[in-house]
Amino acid sequence: MTRPLAYSLHDSPVGRLLLAGDGATLHFLSFPGGHKAFGPDPEWTRDDGAFDAVRTQLDAYFGGDLTTFDLPLSPSGTAFQLQVWNILATIPFGRTRSYGNLAKALGRPGASRAVGAANGANPLPIILPCHRVVGASGKLTGFGGGLPTKEFLLRHEGALPGDDQPRLL
Repeated sequence: MTRPLAYSLHDSPVGRLLLAGDGATLHFLSFPGGHKAFGPDPEWTRDDGAFDAVRTQLDAYFGGDLTTFDLPLSPSGTAFQLQVWNILATIPFGRTRSYGNLAKALGRPGASRAVGAANGANPLPIILPCHRVVGASGKLTGFGGGLPTKEFLLRHEGALPGDDQPRLL
C-alpha cells in the first residue's frame, strides 16, 4: 500500500515551488507558471515539517552554498526515464551537457529526442538538474519551469552558454 502524499509550498528566487512526497522521500517539485505547473492533489495533506530538509537544501543551493543535493527521492517513470534522470544527477553544478551527450552516455546515441522527452517528464527539476541539459549548439531548449527559469538557474550556476564561455561537457 502506498503512503498518501503530503505537500508544502516553498518560496524561492524562481517563485513558489510545490514540493510533494510521502514523508520519507520527495516525489515532485513543480514550478509556478511553467507549462508543467500543477497544484496539490485534493487527496494530499499539507505538512510543511515533512519538507524541512528539502527546503534547507534548496535555500543553500539558491544561496550559493550547495552544489549537490542529498535527498531521498522517489521519482515515478518508465525504465528509460529513470535511466535518464539518474544520469542527470551526475551532471556537475556549473556544467551543461547536450541531449546527444546524454544519449551517448546511455549507450543509445540516436536517442536524443527520447532523452529530451524524458528530460521534459522529470518530476524533480533542480534536484535532478534537467536545466543543465542544452541543445547540441549550446542553445537553451525547453524547460518545464519556462526558459527564463532555466536561464536563471544556469546563470546562478555560472553555466549559461554565451556568458564568457560555454561549459558543455
